[in-house]
Amino acid sequence: MSNFTKAGTFALGGRAVNRMGYGAMQLAGPGVFGPPKDRDAALAVLREAVASGVNHIDTSDFYGPHVTNQLIREALHPYPDQLVIVTKVGATRGADASWNPAQSPAELTSAVHDNLRNLGVDALDVVNLRVMGDVHAPAEGSIEPQFTALAELQQRGLIRHLGLSNVTATQVAEARVIADVACVQNHYNLAHRTDDALIDELGRHGIAYVPFFPLGGFTPLQSDTLSDVARRLGATPMQVALAWLLARAPNILLIPGTSSLAHFRENLAAAMIRLDKDALAELATMGANA
Repeated sequence: MSNFTKAGTFALGGRAVNRMGYGAMQLAGPGVFGPPKDRDAALAVLREAVASGVNHIDTSDFYGPHVTNQLIREALHPYPDQLVIVTKVGATRGADASWNPAQSPAELTSAVHDNLRNLGVDALDVVNLRVMGDVHAPAEGSIEPQFTALAELQQRGLIRHLGLSNVTATQVAEARVIADVACVQNHYNLAHRTDDALIDELGRHGIAYVPFFPLGGFTPLQSDTLSDVARRLGATPMQVALAWLLARAPNILLIPGTSSLAHFRENLAAAMIRLDKDALAELATMGANA
């Protein structure tokens, strides 16, 4: 097991997972659509992740679609007891690679069964309701019908734990009345800090917060401040951005994604970086206007 485990653990789906996990989205083809460019390399990344001690993998059956779940099953099934696989439902992919809402109870039920089949399991560890909102930004509105549908599938034993993605604080509160929420997955990083208050509130309730686009997303984080801090620490800017997230709050779990073994190892090494007060103060300026 690698030294990245020194970053500690946090509860997810009833189990303690290492705070540095792995996101499988980039294993699919360009635009998260179609098969990977190099299937053997994709399988190798998954196998090394688990061999290294990663025990939290994030995926969805609409990545590909179906591609990443099928790769996870091929690479890792039967799954280690300590591995928590988190998937999400709430969207489908069009033939043109578009992302389309699929939020009705019937569509959510169908998606859960797709995930069960493609992952090769009888019950899913954690299922996030991916609220479409403004695609990559949340929008207010009741999620009661959708979350209730998933809670009913949980009661039937098809889902062990429930989570939320792309949601507001109001929607989190609404969902918690219906069923326990294990995690919230929203857009958050050094430069995009809208969820600061939500992260702290979730932490007080023992709920994990999992940032998507931790490195900026389709437009990677670029900042002279970030580059200066990284140069001083002998790290890459992206490693510093991940280290900042780990330092931000103990309930933050990271799922940086890559299809490259070298990049995967670089991401894990970010967990060993310790940011001093000067570095944290400099990096704080990046989110001053967020």
